[in-house]
Amino acid sequence: MFVQQKTTKSLIEVLTIQDLYDPFCLEIMGQSHSGEELQDATSYLKSELVFPSGEELPRCWVNPHYRETRVAASAISV
Repeated sequence: MFVQQKTTKSLIEVLTIQDLYDPFCLEIMGQSHSGEELQDATSYLKSELVFPSGEELPRCWVNPHYRETRVAASAISV
């Protein structure tokens, strides 16, 4: 799977797919595809990554408390 680094617009091949889905992991291991040669595996912060289309990663992949905000908001409106 490929994601894109926000600042450099480089494509990053995700090597640890499980870490990408895990909201408790703040970083993933990946390889940059910005040069002619495949780069060494590097750690990337998930907060600096988006899908190649520019769409943000799903909140449930980056925030372990993503449900608490929704529950708290619905409790206030009751």
